[in-house]
Amino acid sequence: MNDRIIHALSGDGMVRITVADMKNAVEQARRYHGLTPTTTAVLGRLLVAASIMGADLKDDQFSVTLRLSGDGPCGAVIAVSDGEGYCRGCIQRGDVELPLNAKGKLDVGGAVGAGTLTVIKDLGMKEPYIGMVDLVSGEIAEDITQYLYHSEQQPGVCALGVLVDRDRTVRAAGGFILSLLPGADEEVVARVEKDIAALPPVTQMLDSGMSAEDIAAAALKGSFGSVVKVRETGYRCRCSETRVREMLISLGRSELEQLAAEGKEAEVACHFCDKVYHVSIDDVLAMIQE
Repeated sequence: MNDRIIHALSGDGMVRITVADMKNAVEQARRYHGLTPTTTAVLGRLLVAASIMGADLKDDQFSVTLRLSGDGPCGAVIAVSDGEGYCRGCIQRGDVELPLNAKGKLDVGGAVGAGTLTVIKDLGMKEPYIGMVDLVSGEIAEDITQYLYHSEQQPGVCALGVLVDRDRTVRAAGGFILSLLPGADEEVVARVEKDIAALPPVTQMLDSGMSAEDIAAAALKGSFGSVVKVRETGYRCRCSETRVREMLISLGRSELEQLAAEGKEAEVACHFCDKVYHVSIDDVLAMIQE
């Protein structure tokens, strides 16, 4: 089954929820980067969050970038999504593997450590929107919730999860962002808090066979209204020979001349899919002449 993102509203129009089921995308990221169970959970959660936030943008050409800069062993983590929810990402130290935490879960917070979450939104303006918050726990969902509340004045809750099987493949991955809309009163807030507190973990719901629509209905319970949009999503790297060429040209004449002087072909590796592009000396010389 393809990865999916759905958008739903409560019957009273006071609560919006976007739910993502993204097992395939996270598994693809795991294979691209050769991740351990710990780093699969780290990058996987950030990818899901980026896809949900990307799918909530008003234009498919817009994009959102999430960057975790922590002092934990996994280093920097980046996830990017376009306005359709298609994502890509990378992690500085994908080989990090930690023991389970005190709750018997993959130690995402320990891998990330203390630091900051930076959100960059390209909304087609001259300058991107950039917001930053200190990490609350490094578990990512709490950090996204913190960012939405403090930087975008969007009260709500984020839940994310990645379940890794015994063979290290991704068994389930997904999450949701639930937002209170303008006009939501204390009664709505109390109802949402009660309903969310009663929810099982996201991965437990997905692993039991619940669909994104089922999760939306469970999160909104008796106030569930309707699904307003459904879209497919996945892991999509945008690298290509053309982009590599454009990147090399952007280095400038002196850098290209230095590459040519080394007398061997250049190698350019994509951070998002680990594909290696080989650029011959003749190609570099041709770029210098352009």
